[in-house]
Amino acid sequence: MKVSIITIVYNNAVCIESCIESVLSQTYNDIEHIIIDGGSTDGTQDKIQPYIPQLGYYLSEKDKGLYNALNKGINVATGDVIGILHSDDLFYETTSVAKIAEAFLQSKADLVYANGLYVERADIKNVKRIYKAKPYKKRFLNFGWIPLHTTIYTTKTIFEEYGLYDESYRIASDYEISLRWFKNTAIKKYFLNEWVVKMRLGGKSTTASLQKKKSSEDFTIIKKHKLLGFFTLASKIARKVPQYLIPKMYSIKSST
Repeated sequence: MKVSIITIVYNNAVCIESCIESVLSQTYNDIEHIIIDGGSTDGTQDKIQPYIPQLGYYLSEKDKGLYNALNKGINVATGDVIGILHSDDLFYETTSVAKIAEAFLQSKADLVYANGLYVERADIKNVKRIYKAKPYKKRFLNFGWIPLHTTIYTTKTIFEEYGLYDESYRIASDYEISLRWFKNTAIKKYFLNEWVVKMRLGGKSTTASLQKKKSSEDFTIIKKHKLLGFFTLASKIARKVPQYLIPKMYSIKSST
């Protein structure tokens, strides 16, 4: 089973090499790493250049936003399963993709999701936020529950049957497509209770200045999917509080 990992990047020369190395370090052999660069001008392309022979696909050109870039990656992906690893992010351990692939093989699911961590940008061992999931029940969605998007892997046929990212959203289309998947009873889902990704704080949707815009788009999406309006939005925001508090209380450190 081939797993396509899509990385989109724009002007992130500082982190892109560690992202690529994280993919190359995986013990699972059948990985197609796709990098879609938005025409970076900060040296990102120079950092990627030595790795091009080891990539499954590489494109650098201007895009119409992050979801347009993700859709480009999905359209060229040849894997049976597709997941996302943003340029700021790393796999939790070298066996992460192997565990995801095994979960698909054992469960025969269309979608596998897991747990993720947010870490300090300058010190990836310093955990700042935990994002645990749990076995899915439809009612959870009304309470703002949704797995961390970079822990969600789907078969390519899910994109073919139910569509790509909605590019009309600038910062919350990952929430919209996740609701599209999780509300759909025809999609078989499986929860892998493992940490699979470490995300550096400071990405597009984690920047404080963009939270107002994200909440506005989230609310539009909540109404579109006929959830409970402001209650769902407030619940979704409130879920972040313990995610930040628990690492402070227990001084949690990541393994690598």
